[in-house]
Amino acid sequence: MATIVAVKGTSARRGDRAASSSPEQLQHDFYTATADRYDQDFVCEGDEHYVALDFVSALIDGYGYKSVLDVGTGTGRGVKHFLERNPDVEVKGIEPVRALIEQAERKGVPPDAIVEGRGDEMPFEDRSFDVVCEFGILHHVADPVPILTEMTRVARRAIFLSDENRFANGGPVHRAAKYALYNLGLWPLAFRLRNKGRPYLLTAGDGGVAYSYSVYDSLEQLNEWADRTFFVPLLPAAATRFHPLFGTTNVLLCALRDR
Repeated sequence: MATIVAVKGTSARRGDRAASSSPEQLQHDFYTATADRYDQDFVCEGDEHYVALDFVSALIDGYGYKSVLDVGTGTGRGVKHFLERNPDVEVKGIEPVRALIEQAERKGVPPDAIVEGRGDEMPFEDRSFDVVCEFGILHHVADPVPILTEMTRVARRAIFLSDENRFANGGPVHRAAKYALYNLGLWPLAFRLRNKGRPYLLTAGDGGVAYSYSVYDSLEQLNEWADRTFFVPLLPAAATRFHPLFGTTNVLLCALRDR
C-alpha cells in the first residue's frame, strides 16, 4: 500500500495517507508526484497505446475526420501524436491533474491544447468532436460508465477505447472462469474477495490505483451509440480461437457512426 505514495514523507505517514485517502485522491497524488518523470517511468515507445494511436490516425485520415479529443490525456502523448501525424485536424485534450498538463506543455504541447477537467464532466457542447478517444484511463476509474456517457455526448463520428482486457490474463481455465463469473454478475465480488475486500489494486506504477476492467465491459454502451463496432488487438496474441477476447490483454475498441 505504501508504494503508491513512496514519494511522500516517512513510511508511517505513507501508511496513514493510503489508509485514510480515497482512491481518487491517492491517484491524483500519485500523478502529481510523478508528473515530471511519468513518461520516463511509465511510457514505452512502441507500446500498445502507440499501436492504437497509429491506427486511430490512419482512420482519421481515411474517413476525413476534422477534430479529435483525447480524454485523460496525461502528459499529452495522444495530443502530441495527433498534432504531428494529423496536422490539419483540430486537436484537444482534457486532463484533471494540473501537474500532468504542465508537464505536457514543457514537452512542447501548445498551452491551449489541453483543458483542465474531468472526463465525466466535460466542458464541451454536444457533438463537439468528430473523434473522441482514450488511452489507458478507464481501468483507473471505479465506474467507466459516466465517462463513456460523456464521450458519446461530445462525439459525432467515432469513439476509440485503447485499454485493458482482463479476460486474456492467466491460463485458459482462469480466463474461462473470469468470463463465466462476469456473465453471472459475480466477478466484482470474486475480485474483492481475492483482493482482501478492496475493489481496486494499489500499484507502484500505472497510476497507483487500478480496477479490474475490459474494453468488452463497454461494448454494450458503445453499441447503442454506434452504427458499427469492432476490435483491434494491440499486443501479440495467445493461441486461442476466441481472439481477441481471450487472446490479448490490450485491445482497441472502435465505435463508428456513418454520420
